[in-house]
Amino acid sequence: MYKPLLLLLLVTQFFFGQNPNYTALTVPDALKESANSIVRADDIVVNITSSKSYTISRKRVITIFNKKGEDHIDAYLPYSPSEKVIQLQLTVYNAMGMEIKKFKKSDFTDQSVADGFSLLTDNRVLFLDYTPTEFPLTFVFESELKTINTAFIASWSPYENYYSSIQKSSVTYKYPEDLTLRIKEENFEGRTITKTDQKGVLSYAVENLPAEKREDYAPNTDQIFPKVRVALNRFSLEGVDGEVNTWADFGKWMYEGILKGTDELSPETIAKVKTLTADCKDPLEKARKIYEYVQGRTRYVSVQLGIGGWKPMLAKDVDRLGYGDCKALSNYTRALLQAVGIESYYTIIYGGDEQFDITPDFVGMQGNHAVLAMPDGKGGYTFMECTSQTVPFGFQGDFTDDRFALLIKPDKGEVVRTQNYSEKKSTQLSKGSFQITPEGDFKGSLQIVSTGIQYDQASALEGQPKDKLDEHYKSYFSWINNLKVDKCRLTNDKKTVQFTQELEISALGYAKPSGNMILVNVNPFNQSVLVPARYRNRKNPVEITRGFYDEDTFTFTIPEGLKVDVLPDAVQLEDTFGSYSMTVTVKEKEVLVKRTFLLRKGKYPKESYELYRKFREQIARADNAKIVFIKS
Repeated sequence: MYKPLLLLLLVTQFFFGQNPNYTALTVPDALKESANSIVRADDIVVNITSSKSYTISRKRVITIFNKKGEDHIDAYLPYSPSEKVIQLQLTVYNAMGMEIKKFKKSDFTDQSVADGFSLLTDNRVLFLDYTPTEFPLTFVFESELKTINTAFIASWSPYENYYSSIQKSSVTYKYPEDLTLRIKEENFEGRTITKTDQKGVLSYAVENLPAEKREDYAPNTDQIFPKVRVALNRFSLEGVDGEVNTWADFGKWMYEGILKGTDELSPETIAKVKTLTADCKDPLEKARKIYEYVQGRTRYVSVQLGIGGWKPMLAKDVDRLGYGDCKALSNYTRALLQAVGIESYYTIIYGGDEQFDITPDFVGMQGNHAVLAMPDGKGGYTFMECTSQTVPFGFQGDFTDDRFALLIKPDKGEVVRTQNYSEKKSTQLSKGSFQITPEGDFKGSLQIVSTGIQYDQASALEGQPKDKLDEHYKSYFSWINNLKVDKCRLTNDKKTVQFTQELEISALGYAKPSGNMILVNVNPFNQSVLVPARYRNRKNPVEITRGFYDEDTFTFTIPEGLKVDVLPDAVQLEDTFGSYSMTVTVKEKEVLVKRTFLLRKGKYPKESYELYRKFREQIARADNAKIVFIKS
C-alpha cells in the first residue's frame, strides 16, 4: 500500500507543478526548422493615457533550444528617470514545463547604460545575466513601464532575431479619441497579419511565422522583418510639448523647442574665429578652417541627462569645456560657422555601417546620431562629421554615407540624402613590381592610392603601431606565406581625401619549384578571394550596398635562368553587377599584368543571386591564375 501511495503523490505533485503552456514538447515541428529559439507568445499592450503619458505592458514567452539561442533570452529593460518600472520578473521552465527558477525585480542588476564615452548619463538598464545549464528551457518575461515621453511610442515587430520562429505575437495600442495615431506598416507582404482598427484601439496579431535565416547580401532587417511604426500627432518629450503632422512641422518644433538658444558664444570666441577666417574668401574654405579648429580643440564625450539625450549642450559650454557628444559638437560647429556668416543646419541621421534611413513618409522621432549640413552653393549640401578628430572636412565615411537624413532649419525640417560615393568615386589604384628568385622567394614594392569609401577603410591604418600594421598586411595579403613588411609609408592627404600606402614586402618560399618548373600567381597584390555561399532556396533580394573600382598595374621580372612556358588567357567579364578584366603580357624580361574590377551598387531580385555568385567565382578564379616558368 505504501509504494502506490507514494507514486500517486509524486505524480500528482509533478502535474500540479507543471504548466502545459510552457512545455517545449508541444512546439510544432514546422517552427523548429532553422530555429535556435521560438517565441511562444509575445503580448504587448501600449496604453496611451494622454499626450504626456503612456504605459507599456509585456508578457513574452520564449523557448531556447540550444546554446546559439542564448542571446535571444533578452532579459533586460532600459529605463530613465522619466520612466518608472512598475513590474519586472522572469520565470524559467524546463522542457516538461516545470518551474525551476523565478526572478523578481530585485534580482535584476541595475546599472548605467555607459557607452565608454559618456561623462554623465541617467539612462539605466535592469538586466539578468542567466546562463542556462540545460536545453530546451522556456523563459517567461513580464514587464510594465510607465513613461512621460510620448514622442517615442513603441513600435512592433514580431521578429527580434534571425533563427527565431514566432508561434504567437500581438500588440494593442489604446489611445484617447482626441489624439491621432499615425502608423506605418512595413514588410507585410507574404505574411498573414491580422489587424483590428477601432476608434481608440488598434491591434495587430500574427501566428506561426517560421524562423528567418540570415543570408549574405540580403537587405537590412528594416527591409525584411514585418514592422509597425507608431507616432502621435501631439506628444511630449521631457516636458517639451509638440504637435506635428509633417517633417516641416517637426523641424520647426525641434528648432523652437530643442535647438533655439543653444548657439550662444562669447564675444572672445566670435572674435577669434573671425580672425581665423579673415583671409578666406571662399565659404567652403572658411568652413574647413572652422571644422579643423573644432577638431583641434574638442573631443567626443557624451552627456545624457534628461532632455540632454536629445538637446545639445550649450555651445558656450562646449567652447569652455572642450568636449561634447555628436549633438553638442555639431551644434557648436553650427554656432561657430554662424559667427562668420555661414549658414548650416543641425542634422539628424542614423549612424552605422548599415545604411538605415530616416523614413521620409513617416514623421516622428527617429535617428541616433547628429551631423552638420552646409549648403554647397550648387543645390546640395556638404556634410560634416563633427565628432571625429581625424575625418577630413566634407567627407562622409561608411558611418553616414548614402542615406536619408533630417535637416533642422529655423522654419522647417527637410529630409535629404547624404553623400553617395559612386563606384568611380570609391577607387583603389595600385601599382607594383616584384621579383621571384629561382628558389621561389618573393620581393616587391607596391603603391596603393584609395579614395571614397575605400579611403575610409584604408585611412584607419594611420597611427597604428608596427605590430598592428604587420598583422593587417599579413591578413590583407593572406595568400602570401611568410610575408614580411620591410618598409611601410602611409600618407593621408585630407584636402584631396586620398590615402596612399607605399610598401616594400618580401616572403621566403612564395613560389614552390616543381622539377624544372615554377608556378607564380599572376596577381600577388590584389586578389579577390570572396566566393559567396550557395543557397538552395534563396529567400531575400540581393543588395550590394556599396560599389567600388579597382585598377591595378603590376610588373615582375622573369627569374634568371627561366622562361615563360604558360601564360593565363586574358579575361573580360561584363555583367549586371559590374565588370572585370585581366591581361598578362610578356615584354623582354618582364611580365606586365593589368587588371580592373568594378562592382556596382544596387538591388537585384533573389533570382539574381546565383548569377552574382558565379560572377564573383569567375573573378576569384582569374585572380588565382598561375604563370608557369620552366628552365631555359
